[in-house]
Amino acid sequence: MNAESTTVNANGVKLRIRQWSQDKTPTVVLVHGYPDASTVWDKTAQILAERFHVAVYDVRGAGESDAPKHTKAYGLKHLVADLRMVLDTVSPNAPVHLVAHDWGSIQSWEAVTDPAFADRIDSYTSISGPCLDHAGYWIAQRLKSGKADEIGQVAGQLLHSWYIGAFHLPFLAPTAWKSGLDKLWPSLLERIEGIKTETTPTQRGDGARGVKLYRANVLERLTAPQEKRTDIPVQLIVPRHDRFVTPELLDDLPQWAPNLWRRDVNAGHWLQMSHPGLVARYVGEFVDFHEAGGGEHNEPAALRRARVTGARKQYSGKLVVVTGAGGGIGRETLLDFADAGAEVVAVDLDPEANRRTAELAELLGARAHHRELDVGDTAAMETLADWVATELGAPDIVVNNAGIGLAGGFLDTEPDDWEKLLRVNLWGVIHGARLFGKQMLAEGKSGHIVNVASAAAYAPARTLTAYATTKAAVRMLSECMRADLADKHIRVISICPGVINTNITRTTRFVGKSADEEKKQQARATNLYARRNLGPKAVARFRRRPSTAWWGFSGGQRVCLAGWCPPARTGGRPSSA
Repeated sequence: MNAESTTVNANGVKLRIRQWSQDKTPTVVLVHGYPDASTVWDKTAQILAERFHVAVYDVRGAGESDAPKHTKAYGLKHLVADLRMVLDTVSPNAPVHLVAHDWGSIQSWEAVTDPAFADRIDSYTSISGPCLDHAGYWIAQRLKSGKADEIGQVAGQLLHSWYIGAFHLPFLAPTAWKSGLDKLWPSLLERIEGIKTETTPTQRGDGARGVKLYRANVLERLTAPQEKRTDIPVQLIVPRHDRFVTPELLDDLPQWAPNLWRRDVNAGHWLQMSHPGLVARYVGEFVDFHEAGGGEHNEPAALRRARVTGARKQYSGKLVVVTGAGGGIGRETLLDFADAGAEVVAVDLDPEANRRTAELAELLGARAHHRELDVGDTAAMETLADWVATELGAPDIVVNNAGIGLAGGFLDTEPDDWEKLLRVNLWGVIHGARLFGKQMLAEGKSGHIVNVASAAAYAPARTLTAYATTKAAVRMLSECMRADLADKHIRVISICPGVINTNITRTTRFVGKSADEEKKQQARATNLYARRNLGPKAVARFRRRPSTAWWGFSGGQRVCLAGWCPPARTGGRPSSA
């Protein structure tokens, strides 16, 4: 799809504008950062142009736009005037949806917080670029607090912003670009971001002249910030692995932009090049929502979770899927997440028990959904995953907890017994991890996959051959997955409960026994587990103990709840309870 190019005069500075799909509405305007030109948006722009009128322009000093000589000509007031000229050119009679990255986001904040733009901008999506005034207040408030963690946040951001100091040194940055940095730039991007690109004809000038943007604005705004507020809807897309902007720098934004949505993404700084489809989808959802008039009935579930409102709990904005949620460990785990603010999906074969779990979650104030199915049924699990992706978006946490028990001698265990046990205990975990893991990766989420195994995976027992085999397989599956998905920032944790008093003892089949003998065995097992007096809440809430590493957040990768846990073979420290 080819763009149509035009040039406009903004107070003596010619700006190059490119547009796609001018016959469509609404208009989406994309603003680039440093050391880029508007071409950095091309992949994302062409995806958006399938549905919207899209415009990009080269900021003064970059690409094919004019480059004023004096540093003062790069002040924010001039950049905002340029943006106004662009908006009046590409959409003279209707407001636009503004999307900006890096320095483009910094200068766009200046417009978004200007009352004169209230009728020209319908929504604003910001990526990796704070308002300088907001950043100034953020730094001052944390330094005044005297708290070590908040001062540490400032120190961390200053380390990430080392380049700003370098830009203020005479000759250094321009000389570097003129001495060959422009030719090295594609290889640097590939090394630090994994992005393959080519040198643009204007890269040397873009880098050398662009430092004036920083020299003209940064120190003045950071040392004497102004209060900048806006009621325009703002969507933050926050790359969690940004080498230049820490996520904490944006934590105070609700006080300046109360109409706020925040979506954290497992990606680096140049998100529009590394994940153009994801950026286009997030922008498209935000635009569609506001074009439809806003309101909860028009808001997609994933966008609704991203809305920043009031007091937030530990898992506010997160989506958690739990299988085997009809009772026991599954129910208590789901309710614990619900109580901590998550939106939850209960999955179980028992319709009545599963609905009850969802009802209990709703009583805790959570949004809860329930789906009744057999986790060992491949087609049913694929249907579930499709429904979650379409209606709710990719989950942040998946707990593959569903399982069934089986006891008895090896020679008494028939092929049908093995098949049923493997289908639920192992294949159910494989389906949940595979289907939802793909969704996490596609959405750029630093997700968690939790596979519930058993202490039986470590302790051979003559009457648990089949059951222990399936649980040992789940444990090994988890360790292999952990290594495989580590570089994709998806954490995999295996949980190995021991003697936990759940309903599984009442439903476990004892092969090779008569009906009466089976009932007696179930009763003995139930009494034994009851004497241990450790219920499913102990597993569900184990993460709340600061000395442990539940869910792997503190470095541990596997948790056993049988009073003992063997050393981990693949890293992380063992934990016990």
